Amino acid sequence: MNGVDAIKLLIGSLKISQKKYFKVCILIVLFAFNIRLDPPLHSSETLLAPQQSLNKQSFVSEALNISGDAVVTIETVRKILSSREGMFPPGILNDPYFERFFRLKGLQIPRSRIEKGQGSGVIFSKEGLVLTNAHVIERTDQVFVGLSDGRRVEGKIVGQDSLTDLAVIKLKAKGPWPIAPLGDSDKLKVGDWAIAVGNPFGLENTVTLGIISNLNRDVAQLGISHKRGDLIQTDAAINPGNSGGPLLNSVGEVIGINTLISSGPGRGLGFAIPINRARQIANDLITTGRAKHPIIGVTLSSNIEQKSNFLSQRKSGAIIRYVTPNSPAEKGGLIINDIIISINNERIETPADVVKKINQNNIKSTLKIKIIRNNNEYTKDIKPIDIYDLKL
Repeated sequence: MNGVDAIKLLIGSLKISQKKYFKVCILIVLFAFNIRLDPPLHSSETLLAPQQSLNKQSFVSEALNISGDAVVTIETVRKILSSREGMFPPGILNDPYFERFFRLKGLQIPRSRIEKGQGSGVIFSKEGLVLTNAHVIERTDQVFVGLSDGRRVEGKIVGQDSLTDLAVIKLKAKGPWPIAPLGDSDKLKVGDWAIAVGNPFGLENTVTLGIISNLNRDVAQLGISHKRGDLIQTDAAINPGNSGGPLLNSVGEVIGINTLISSGPGRGLGFAIPINRARQIANDLITTGRAKHPIIGVTLSSNIEQKSNFLSQRKSGAIIRYVTPNSPAEKGGLIINDIIISINNERIETPADVVKKINQNNIKSTLKIKIIRNNNEYTKDIKPIDIYDLKL
């Protein structure tokens, strides 16, 4: 290699080295620029972000802001007399001198005691009307309503319906009153948010959160024979004392009235009376003092086809298992094992659909009930009657 070639090789190597150093310098500058743009972890902007997220209310808080003040405590008072035994008139046994003079030992002197109860309710009208459970105010002598602002007002029972476990109370004072807006329970879907609110043991606005677990849960499935209607099932806890309080949706509307199941298969689970049904019962109680329960007089079961000893398939329709004597169903020609497939041209999928259609019907209106009997279709015109008008 001569001198000229050596000089060219040296210059080429220097150029390569300069390119490498230039790239390194560029990377260093970009890295430093990036550090300057990114704020440090302890900067005021970084600390402000979590504070803003903490200050933002959850949808539960916003729902309570709408309806929370309308949730009330129901306090009940009733006087209970003990049993009276003995051969003397009760008035004489009340006299301690009579007992001492005749040395009447072992005779039970009638005593009275005051029994107090408590539940929850919700104000739904500017007239001061409160919805609650019927069992909360059952057999009570006095009712007092406690509001969230500290007021304690005497209430008057407008009416109660044991079949649906609903009651209406009117506040004996002048408003204005906080009111909870009523929603539409027919629009509910399984999985929707459910917020149970009540005042158990006087603890105001006790809140539990869950979802709608099931719709149209028949009370008969819960082992309750003396009630009527379908319930909303929720995994939001319904505690003792929460009975009568509202079940809210995510926007603070009342979608149900909480009720506590104390026995049977539903014990410990959360249930609520759908607000559309509660609204209808409340209107009946306010206008007539008695709720109307249209019936046609049948007992139904699901239409289940048994494929084999181990396989069954649910089909649409409701099978008639029993027909009440002298009922509209018997007079209209329905018999056991008829399958109801539609009412007023609306398809029937389950027995709950039949109950819903009958409840929605006016007692004076005739239902067109399509049935399948021996593989043939028939249509029967049947007019429901009030359950209290059924003569057995």
